[in-house]
Amino acid sequence: MRRHLLSAVAAAAVIAGHGPVWADEAAAQRWIDDEFQPSTLSKDEQMSEMQWFIEAAQPYAGMEINVLSEGIPTHSYESEVLTKAFEEITGIKVNHQILGEGEVVQAVQTQLQTGRNLYDGYVNDSDLIGTHSRLQLAYPLTDMMAGDWAAATSPTLDLDDFMGIQFTTGPDGKLYQLPDQQFANLYWFRKDWFDDEANKAAFKEKYGYDLGVPVNWSAYEDIADFFTNDVKEVDGVAIYGHMDYGKRAPDLGWRMTDAWLSMAGAGDKGEPNGIPVDEWGIRMEAGTCNPVGASVSRGGAANGPAAVYAIRKWDEWLRNYAPPGAASYDFYQSLPALSQGNVAQQIFWYTAFTADMVKPKSEGNNTVDDEGTPLWRMAPSPHGPYWEDGQKVGYQDVGSWTFLKSTPADRAQAAWLYAQFVTSKTVDVKKSHVGLTFIRDSSVNHESFTERAPKLGGLVEFYRSPDRVAWSPTGINVPDYPKLAQIWWQQIGDVNSGAFTPQEAMDRLAEEMDITMARMQAADESAGVYGGCGPRLNEPQDASFWLEKEGSPKAKLENEKPQGQTVNYDELVQRWQSQ
Repeated sequence: MRRHLLSAVAAAAVIAGHGPVWADEAAAQRWIDDEFQPSTLSKDEQMSEMQWFIEAAQPYAGMEINVLSEGIPTHSYESEVLTKAFEEITGIKVNHQILGEGEVVQAVQTQLQTGRNLYDGYVNDSDLIGTHSRLQLAYPLTDMMAGDWAAATSPTLDLDDFMGIQFTTGPDGKLYQLPDQQFANLYWFRKDWFDDEANKAAFKEKYGYDLGVPVNWSAYEDIADFFTNDVKEVDGVAIYGHMDYGKRAPDLGWRMTDAWLSMAGAGDKGEPNGIPVDEWGIRMEAGTCNPVGASVSRGGAANGPAAVYAIRKWDEWLRNYAPPGAASYDFYQSLPALSQGNVAQQIFWYTAFTADMVKPKSEGNNTVDDEGTPLWRMAPSPHGPYWEDGQKVGYQDVGSWTFLKSTPADRAQAAWLYAQFVTSKTVDVKKSHVGLTFIRDSSVNHESFTERAPKLGGLVEFYRSPDRVAWSPTGINVPDYPKLAQIWWQQIGDVNSGAFTPQEAMDRLAEEMDITMARMQAADESAGVYGGCGPRLNEPQDASFWLEKEGSPKAKLENEKPQGQTVNYDELVQRWQSQ
């Protein structure tokens, strides 16, 4: 998700001599012919779309703007290739900088707080939709497209074609961010090992049910134990039943806020996020915009039994079933470790990794065969014992173009043109082939992905299925993502270090979130900082008051290890394709 990639396409563009020239149709035609294939548009339609960009960019020609995103293959392609194309076609130079995700969030937060224009546009996760809709410091795209930005808004933008537009729309019904890439957090497994007849027979004999894609966490744990302690090795190489990471670093916080608690069953039913309690454990009553607390004592679930169970299982599995040293890995180290080919499954795996996990064996990827066909597959995430039908099943990252009001209007509009260019139908199919982070329905359904699907381990099948919308980003219960997100990794890191038990860590985390939200409440009540939609915390009560009610927070289960359940992968894909 946060790795740099200089694609072969980028290198080819440089070799071909694409360099800055004045905006013209000849440049557009060259890029259409040489780079922007395949496409959902004909070449004539692509040229028509590019002609609009040429004309719309005239007021900004010669301008140099700065934008920022995290480092995944999709953004590397934009930075290395699409900036060159955009400059040649429009005359606008774009410095597309790539930093780690934490640094991107920090830059957004700094510009929000200081009003200094650090960047003219950000690819900022839609996890901040609750922040942007409350603070009103980002340009509301709905208003701008109908008003001052009308002349700079492409007639072929086609918002209805974007799969994640509901995730970037605020509770006021306005669009605040434009999706640029999105990817789900799914389950990953070695299908070749799961299909092995000896493994299937041994697993069935030991556990009494079939080895397959785990439906619940009980089955995931059984499978992790089976491969670690029963199978033990494949072709003389020691193997493990689980992969994860645990280093005390900011990415450990995303590991948990990216719906891990709701996968265990914390939170309430509701899509795209639980109502009234979401996957962070923050309570906000239906029909309101005011969070009332994260602690169980205030009606939240961040330190409730389901959340504590989620953290305990993360810690146990990391210690018992992952390769040596995994507990000290950070996010950036976990992907290359998985590609070594000694892990049977991973419960928490981002599809943004697909571009790296389909690299050939010659590049050190031991999870594909000699022809480059994946030996693995991706499937829906299993859920914990507190989970109920109708609850959120997993997380989906929607990195989206965001423009802050502290950016001068002309610079913001030039950046808006670039954002539309890199998400345009002319460009999007090719960009999707490079980064494999689909945003347009038309792109994922393009015939070129029907042809490539067998080489992508289930990615195309998932994104063509109706299930794809069940995986969703952080929602509107989180009033200020940058302020609250930084609390998580420090407290979770204390579990991995052994300094605190899962219950102690989650008690501290919930309390810290409530303390921070109390400050937001004071700022909103005194100065309207959050537009009246800041927190309004409930008074603390004995936990039993909330635990005895229906819904979240949920009381502790007597049995947190029910019977394991699995499903056959091929039958699962057939179900997707028949819907």
